[in-house]
Amino acid sequence: MSVEYDVVIIGGGSGGLVVASIAAQLKAKVALVEKNKLGGDCLWHGCVPSKSLIHAARVAYQVKNSSEFGIYNHISEINFAEANAHVQKVIEAIEPHDSPERFRGLGVEVIFGSGQFSDRKTFEVNGRKLKARSFVVSTGSRPAIPPVVGLKEAGYLTNERVFSLQERPESLAVIGAGPIGCELGQSFHRLGSQVTIFSSRDRIMPKEDPEAAKVVETQLESEGIKIIRNSRLERVEVIEGKKYLYAGDEKIIADEILVSAGRTPNVESLNLEAAGVEYDRQGIKVNQSLQTTNSRIYACGDVIGGYQFTHVAGYEAVVVATNALNPLPIFKKKADYRVIPWATFTDPELARVGLTEEQARKRYGDEDVFVLKQPFAGVDRARAEAATSGFNKIITRADGEILGAHMVGPSAGELIHEIVLAMSNNLKVSALTGIHIYPTLAEVNSKAALLLQKQNYAKNTKLQSRLSKFFNFLRSISS
Repeated sequence: MSVEYDVVIIGGGSGGLVVASIAAQLKAKVALVEKNKLGGDCLWHGCVPSKSLIHAARVAYQVKNSSEFGIYNHISEINFAEANAHVQKVIEAIEPHDSPERFRGLGVEVIFGSGQFSDRKTFEVNGRKLKARSFVVSTGSRPAIPPVVGLKEAGYLTNERVFSLQERPESLAVIGAGPIGCELGQSFHRLGSQVTIFSSRDRIMPKEDPEAAKVVETQLESEGIKIIRNSRLERVEVIEGKKYLYAGDEKIIADEILVSAGRTPNVESLNLEAAGVEYDRQGIKVNQSLQTTNSRIYACGDVIGGYQFTHVAGYEAVVVATNALNPLPIFKKKADYRVIPWATFTDPELARVGLTEEQARKRYGDEDVFVLKQPFAGVDRARAEAATSGFNKIITRADGEILGAHMVGPSAGELIHEIVLAMSNNLKVSALTGIHIYPTLAEVNSKAALLLQKQNYAKNTKLQSRLSKFFNFLRSISS
């Protein structure tokens, strides 16, 4: 029996849109099913609005602290509604790229509605039964809500609602000290809110290099943000319009609560059991080709867990498109997660790629691991901009193989890409020592890379002795 489509894509977020674009441009027949709006979490509730708000908050912070440069300007008012209007303008400017009209223009049939699998070969939506050679599930994730007594009754914000606020909360309690909590916590504080961040660990951003995370933590506290460590929210109650949060011996009073305690994959409504697709709390199970336990169905993005970033969803979508459209096993593509970078856009920014120092030492042993650490204080451009907090830490083997990098400081999310390029192409760390424009922040990479030669030289006493004798000889024969 013939099928109507080459591929049916379920979910119009970052991953689904990339698959749809590739498939349509290859002249495949494509249906894209989305229950809400195209663009997904990134456009409407994630990367785009958060970075826009972060920029507005950074401007406010720079104006407030401009006297450091001899510029005296007093902030008399921050209009929060207008700051958030900037966020909405950015979304509106980017949205046409993800619009239904654009994809219909490419030849994609865009279908809005909630649907589910009825069997291993059929997806039903709006009373229609869609059959295809392949299916792609890219339904993303949503905020995970901790089971805290009284939290639902008190009311809370997540990234799905926080960018719609028209009034700034005088005080904000942030549940979760990961990237989202730290980014938005700092932004709201800079825009005038009193902010408290609850961390379940003894530090913020526990997935990051501890030393790098500490730099961000110190900055947050220096700005006046309160961080409560080793705490889990136990209950919330509302008293005279205020929200009281209790965690151990701590009691925090806030006007609003922002929950940023992880993500949950969107799988419940799809009836994956009927399709023979296995999943668990982390998401849909896939193999290296991003194929589910039903060989006809692929999945990518947040819904499979793993690295939950827009750029990773886009990468996985390319793998999925290649495999879903190509019937020949010999051309199947495998996802390669060896070099996956990411960044947290606090101020200072924190970026990383590859192994941590601890992971590297466990895998290769202390003797074969070199840590090349260059402070931004040693980079002239950073000094010129009074942005000397932080460092670049590149982790290598003795032969110069780059195992990972952890950068915290100005524009770290941009500067990390030179190292990502080197790692992706299996270049040694010496490749980073080439000529860099002076003065630029990018010198932090070349300065760090040079440290391997210096460390190897410092350890090689025989070489030092030979060089000393060599120059003594040259001096003795010079007239």
